[in-house]
Amino acid sequence: MSRVYSNLSTVKISNYVSPRRETFTLWMKSLVYHGNGCTVYDSNGQIVYRIDNYNVKRSKVVHLMDRNGKVLFSIRNRKVPVFGHWDGYKWSYEGVSSKEIPWFQVKKIHNVLRGDNVNYYNVILGCNSEASCYNIIILATKSIKIVDQHGGLVAEVKQKQASSGVLFGDDVLTLVVEPHVDQSLVMALVTVCGLIHHRI
Repeated sequence: MSRVYSNLSTVKISNYVSPRRETFTLWMKSLVYHGNGCTVYDSNGQIVYRIDNYNVKRSKVVHLMDRNGKVLFSIRNRKVPVFGHWDGYKWSYEGVSSKEIPWFQVKKIHNVLRGDNVNYYNVILGCNSEASCYNIIILATKSIKIVDQHGGLVAEVKQKQASSGVLFGDDVLTLVVEPHVDQSLVMALVTVCGLIHHRI
């Protein structure tokens, strides 16, 4: 009986995409003593992402890093009168840099007719198009949903809960990312939410 082997050398899979649903723990604290930021752990308790703003809170620029301190995204708050937005710049270490042109942009959807306590944001990838690729929904319960353009759930953030049902503090959150989604992009969008709420 013959065996068929796939040619793995032709398939380039991102380190930040998983074929299964992944759960992360977000601790809205920096590992730097008296620093501001966020530390993200995977389900094995290993650090996977971090943000260290040192003594600065409400910084206009934050850097999302991997566990080794390599910058993945820089996020800038672009405050303009009435309509502010956030630009995300993806870092590349392969000779191509996108630090000049935003890789994504997050803008609040202003709808005065909406009476609920929910905030909606558009996410535009590539920034050369006005087509929304994702929407961020920030609920009154402080939970966050990221959905695709068809309304399908991409990721969700909520307060972490122990198996006994006891809730952790406000600074400990659970992030669940659906399969085949770029987790680093999701974490960059969650970072924007942290900036919106002045938690980073």
